[in-house]
Amino acid sequence: MKTHLDYYLKYLRQDFSASIVVFLVALPLCLGIALASGAPLFAGIISGMVGGMVVAWFSGSQLSVSGPAAGLTVIVFNAIETLGSFKAFLLSLVIAGIMQMALGFLRAGMIGTFFPSSVIKGMLAAIGMILIIKQTPHATGYDAGYVGDESYMQETARSSFLDFAQSLHGISPGATLVSVVALLILIVWESGLVKRFDLLRIIPGPLLAVTWGVAFNTWALRFAPEWAISEKYLVSLPELGSTSNFVNQLRLPDFSYFINPQIYSVATTLAIIASLETLLSVEAVDKLDPHKRISPTNRELKAQGLGNIVSGMIGGLPITAVIVRSSANINAGGQTRIACFFHGVLLMVSVLFFAHYLNKIPLACLAAILLQTGYKLAKPMMFVEFYKKGLNQFVPFSITVLAILCTDLLEGIAIGMACGIFFVLRANFHVAMSLTQHGSHYLLRLHKDVSFLNKALLRHYLSSIADDSELIIDGDKALFIDHDILETIADFLQAAPDRNIDVELRGFALESQTLEYEGAFVPRLVAAAGHA
Repeated sequence: MKTHLDYYLKYLRQDFSASIVVFLVALPLCLGIALASGAPLFAGIISGMVGGMVVAWFSGSQLSVSGPAAGLTVIVFNAIETLGSFKAFLLSLVIAGIMQMALGFLRAGMIGTFFPSSVIKGMLAAIGMILIIKQTPHATGYDAGYVGDESYMQETARSSFLDFAQSLHGISPGATLVSVVALLILIVWESGLVKRFDLLRIIPGPLLAVTWGVAFNTWALRFAPEWAISEKYLVSLPELGSTSNFVNQLRLPDFSYFINPQIYSVATTLAIIASLETLLSVEAVDKLDPHKRISPTNRELKAQGLGNIVSGMIGGLPITAVIVRSSANINAGGQTRIACFFHGVLLMVSVLFFAHYLNKIPLACLAAILLQTGYKLAKPMMFVEFYKKGLNQFVPFSITVLAILCTDLLEGIAIGMACGIFFVLRANFHVAMSLTQHGSHYLLRLHKDVSFLNKALLRHYLSSIADDSELIIDGDKALFIDHDILETIADFLQAAPDRNIDVELRGFALESQTLEYEGAFVPRLVAAAGHA
């Protein structure tokens, strides 16, 4: 236990600094997602707190940040409308959490390992570009709210490009000045010049950027109203003022809906989508982790399930691991789960005691933080690196980026996966076997695994063997030979004498000469030396 404590204390300063950044990013997103979901605003804060204070400790990921997911807003909105009650929806969320825990115990987390690296990094690059597109309106003072800022819905994709274009024509001078200076502060704060001074390194750059925004707007409201940022472009946090008001905001599920079959339909949808988003996020965060730690995905599903049970029991929204906040955590220097935990604590403390002061923060400051995060996720050099790796890496990467930008996260990932699988099959198609020729002598060698997918290539090679020749079919190095491949070779053996082709088999056994196959008697081959 002492070893774990020492490990967390070692990175305490970096984690606390990062937690402030994650808190500042998460605060308006929690409110915006709740608003977009048709749920009480405070429900977003509750789920953010649970994601930080509960899931962080049970998760196996050190850097992943959990909270309300914008990708589920449409599902939540429709579910509340269908069930007719937010309390009924909370019951479905509790059941969804139980289902997620069951998936964890059934080891369903292994699904995350089947996503190719090119697709995962394409997802990260796409999210970086989405952040830049969606935060530019906030940075210029064009857009009023944070609703759906992490979402990947089709209607959001279309409107985001429109907002991005219009924001360049509707620039607010005050908001633009705040975001530009905040962005410059963030860039300078990461430069080698600032890192030379220990005193300056203690101060988080994002905190300084936020302080600048609040100070400028306070000055502008008094001395230069035309440069001031209006209230609708500031953080909007409900002011509770006391713990009793906080407790009054909590909601219990309506257990009378247990017999309603729609509850279980909604719960199943939530469990599947939330689990997929979590596994994708954790896989992506592991790619970004500077320490290259591997998160146990089954444990993550259990942690997320517990988080959703708790969130549903006290009036919160569905929780998943979320890439944007996790990326902001890594970008800000977070090292352990302490950063995520502190961000949950800060969310709770802020609504209890500091809502009045936090409501002075311009959204333009937070936009600058997310613009920097977006650039780091979608650096132009990343595209160049994948291009240099070859088409089998670059094409799935690029298609994933375009698909997510044009559709949504899960649909874009599915398209990227289909493209990735195509290139895997294409590569396997060519490396599974090879045919070499020297005069009238041929060598057909089977490599590693040869499945039914290679049957067309095998037939092509066999048909290219000239009459009056000699052929060696070598299966010694094949670890697996599919039954369809064996039958294709058996068919060729039957026809070879008619073409005066002398065939020698290596790594195969001739089991029977009297196997009836489609009305004919043909030899049956089995792979020797323990092959399939």
